[in-house]
Amino acid sequence: MPELPLKDPAPADDATDEPRPGRIRKPIGWSMIVIAVLVAVSATLVWRRDGIDGVLQILTHDLALFGGILPRVLAGCLLGAFIAEILPHEKVSRSLGPNSGLKGLLIGTAFGAILPGGPFTAYPVASALLTVGADFGATIAMVVSWTLIGYGRAIAWELPIMGTDFTLWRIVISLPLPVLAGALGRFVYVRMYPKAAP
Repeated sequence: MPELPLKDPAPADDATDEPRPGRIRKPIGWSMIVIAVLVAVSATLVWRRDGIDGVLQILTHDLALFGGILPRVLAGCLLGAFIAEILPHEKVSRSLGPNSGLKGLLIGTAFGAILPGGPFTAYPVASALLTVGADFGATIAMVVSWTLIGYGRAIAWELPIMGTDFTLWRIVISLPLPVLAGALGRFVYVRMYPKAAP
């Protein structure tokens, strides 16, 4: 009973205290077990076909790949952690929270469209936004917008290869999709977690 008064009076704090599925990450979960089983089966098939040399070749190649990716993963996680500390929770909750309405979805869409970098940047930033008070809808709009509209990939890859007409029409057609995905995310979240909804 003493916890209820602490949660009810401050909606901005609710956004950070509300239970979000998957926020507490365990090192070994069902997905890790499935991946480990698939790795073991694949390694066995490679070993039967190519022997131990084939397995070792793949292992050394993947360890080198992991070593190259690890600094970017670390940088992305640090970026997300620093953003979560820097951003003012009340302003984020007001602009991107559950009560932000269409404006929050549009802000999330615009932010995702201009967010530079790859997944090592986008997903830690999205996680940081959830931590500081953004709701599922605005964060979904941001991630979908980064995926579909992201100007960095459009300028660097799509424009030179596919041409101006294709790129512009693809962006115009994609514009409403992040907003629709964010609205659907809010709709589903409120119904799946009614106690966490405002």
